[in-house]
Amino acid sequence: MASPITTSTGLGSGLDIGSIVSALVGSDTAAATSQINTQTAAVTTKLSGVSQLKSALAAYQTALTNLGSTTSPAFAGFTATSSNTNTLTTTSDNTAVPGTYNIAVQNLATGSQVVSASFAGGASSAIPTGTLTISQNGTAYNVNIPAGATLQSTRDAINSQLTSNGISANIITDGSGSRLVLGSTTTGAGSDLTVSGIAGLNIDGTHTANATDPTSSGNIGGLAQSANFTIGGFPITSKSNTVTPVSGISMTLAATGNSTVTVAQNTSGLQTSLQTFVTAYNALMTTLNSLTAPGVQDPTTGEITGSGPMSGDSLPSNIISALQTQLVTPGPGSQLAVLSQLGIQTNEVDGTLTLDTTKYNAAMANPTLGAQVQQMFSGSNSTNGLLARMGAVLTPYSQTGGVLDTRTSSLNQQSSDLATQKTNLDEHTTELTAQLTAKYNAMDLVVGQLKATASSITSFFDSLNASKS
Repeated sequence: MASPITTSTGLGSGLDIGSIVSALVGSDTAAATSQINTQTAAVTTKLSGVSQLKSALAAYQTALTNLGSTTSPAFAGFTATSSNTNTLTTTSDNTAVPGTYNIAVQNLATGSQVVSASFAGGASSAIPTGTLTISQNGTAYNVNIPAGATLQSTRDAINSQLTSNGISANIITDGSGSRLVLGSTTTGAGSDLTVSGIAGLNIDGTHTANATDPTSSGNIGGLAQSANFTIGGFPITSKSNTVTPVSGISMTLAATGNSTVTVAQNTSGLQTSLQTFVTAYNALMTTLNSLTAPGVQDPTTGEITGSGPMSGDSLPSNIISALQTQLVTPGPGSQLAVLSQLGIQTNEVDGTLTLDTTKYNAAMANPTLGAQVQQMFSGSNSTNGLLARMGAVLTPYSQTGGVLDTRTSSLNQQSSDLATQKTNLDEHTTELTAQLTAKYNAMDLVVGQLKATASSITSFFDSLNASKS
């Protein structure tokens, strides 16, 4: 706050009262002011450090989550590839084993599509009230058709009620009028749709509609059928185009044709994932090292500069120790126990990691090691993999209400207390300044009066001496 002291010179005493009061007030408050300013700066620095640490931990945990994804595993030991992705695409999981499979797709699985008889009035044709029943695979779905319904509102009612069941409706119009057309995302033989319950909308999906007959209804494009394909000549039928005919391998059939599916060790993909892990870990370690930097002492002045905002704080050191412990803790695998076997080394100076690609490639010459890499990082269960263990040791620090939140709350309280102390000190400074200024002004008035009296007495004696002369 601005100083309440104004520069003034006593008229009676000639003293610089403002400077005197300022010096006295400063003498009284200097120690407390210095302490508050020092502590406030320290708390602000620590708050910044905790904020940086929270952000770094959040970024690292996000990386761990992404690497540990179960839907797109980063550490899949083996990878499946298709020689003809126009015919089929393929993926593998952690149960896949090396192998080559020749696939021939004869036909794809299809769904049911049916049409009603034609309505001459088009989409606005009146539809009788009642319950429309749409059946598929032995399951019946009822759609209420209210009074005053039209072909278009019937379509809308079906879509609003059955879209979640994979059944949708639309309207097609030709020269004879409009027809209600229904389709299903469910594929496979026997999944043909039938519609009943309302006159004009009855459809038997097992019969083919005659496009030239306005009164005809039924399927269009043929009956729903299952996919037929062979693996090495062995015939397989599936109601879905997504199939898992070989353990650990999923295929999505896209067109008729041939393709060779090869499952091989995921050497390149694993290296990319390992480097991603190393990069994420190093980013965290760089932040931790920056936060805990001890600083450099000037040999002349003894002043320490460049120290991190959490220098000397045990919290980041505990995190570093916990992470490094997990790096050297053996995983659940038998052949592969520690990261160094894959060419990952720890820098003894700053704790960062490096991936030696030469050592990595030499290790991966073992055709069974890919699965071991996946087990090391992803684990044999949800808790014993390296990714899960690292996440577990960081959770107490980063979780809501955890160590870092508690530290932040404590520092915010200290900051608030220091602000209160500063306010109280400012009030004390104002009051003390006013008191001293009043006292020195009173003193100045007395000195002025004494000077006036002295001057009057001097004048009197001067006059008296003059009269005697």
